[in-house]
Amino acid sequence: MKTLCFYFQVHQPFRLKRYRFFDIGSDNYYYDDFANEDIITGIARRSYLKANAMFMDLIRQYGDRIRIAFSLSGVAIDQMEMYAPEVVDSFRELAGTGCAEFLAETYNHSLASLEDQDEFRSQVKRHSDRMMALFDRKPEVFRNTELIYSDEIGELVSGMGYKAMLVEGAKHVLGWKSPNYVYSALGDGGLKLLVRNMKFSDDISFRFSNYNWREYPLVAEKLINWIVSSPESEQIVNIWMNYDVLGSIQPAETGIFEFFKAIPRFAFDAGLSFSTPSDTVSNMESAGELSVRYASSWAGEEKDISHWCGNVLQKEAMKKLYGVGERVRMVSDRRILQDWDYLQSSDHFNFMSTKLFPSSSVYSPYENAFDAFSNYMNVLSDFTGRVKAQFPDGIENEELNALLSTIMNQEKEIKMLKKKLSMV
Repeated sequence: MKTLCFYFQVHQPFRLKRYRFFDIGSDNYYYDDFANEDIITGIARRSYLKANAMFMDLIRQYGDRIRIAFSLSGVAIDQMEMYAPEVVDSFRELAGTGCAEFLAETYNHSLASLEDQDEFRSQVKRHSDRMMALFDRKPEVFRNTELIYSDEIGELVSGMGYKAMLVEGAKHVLGWKSPNYVYSALGDGGLKLLVRNMKFSDDISFRFSNYNWREYPLVAEKLINWIVSSPESEQIVNIWMNYDVLGSIQPAETGIFEFFKAIPRFAFDAGLSFSTPSDTVSNMESAGELSVRYASSWAGEEKDISHWCGNVLQKEAMKKLYGVGERVRMVSDRRILQDWDYLQSSDHFNFMSTKLFPSSSVYSPYENAFDAFSNYMNVLSDFTGRVKAQFPDGIENEELNALLSTIMNQEKEIKMLKKKLSMV
């Protein structure tokens, strides 16, 4: 029996305010609160709340035959708790049905997997702990920021105990292979790879309301017929997208909600089922290894990482940001740690991409890539100044590592002594 795996990404960054050179050293608050509240409440109203209500209705109608998956970045959850707590409640309601799986990712929706392995592991653990606290279940499947994946990253994720990871079905990744199978990561870690079906996912995400598309209009029956007509041996079809496709990227008036409401009826009539990523890897064997030597993603035509580190501006910003990583991990100041979280979101680097310009971009609040770079670097200059005020440049990284090891050993000793005291 063929099965469908629907997965949705939920993420919004904390957008920066206009921060000028003369603000460095005098203003330690970096965020555009008005824009952040306006954007998250608007998307919550148009997309998240309506979509969650729709899936709850489908679960009430069809029971546990409806299976869906989400990943919620930590910074998105922070904003929802600040400005739209009802969205978090609606996700909790979905989690309570047992029909929705919540995946692990980097807490900050960051690029740490490319730059700082220690930071990457720390963020993944924090995010997993947050998912456990919110939804009472520890994630078993990992989804990296923007589906960034390579053999090296797969090895890291496998070492953290995850049983599967999501991968983009790019042509340079798959070659002649089909995305409609489960694969194994290179090596002996046992990590399984689920691959996004680019065609069906992008048909919904980007072409659904395009009158010039030759397959317009896309209706549920047509989508299911396409899936049924695929080779019998292809048992899994992974349809993954941003959650704001429902109601925001594709507004409600396009019929996007009616389209999703109709999918289960036609799918069940055709003998199809729905699965979460965990269901899939538990029930299906690997069709073979999949090797990805150079990092891939689900962005742009290239499906690589050039949207975030493809030009000198982005590389310089990333180098300066992660250059203070070891010092930040020594800091106990909550404001600095919070800023460290929010400044790592991949969106800040995407805004510096020349691929979004020269025409104006609906995705960026800046006029051009250099404007985004200049604003971010001003903020970063102030931030690094605050970090180095606590740990000056005169302290070498080797000294910091030794000091960090001492602190960690002391923490372990304190925990051990507390445990002994509790047994007395």
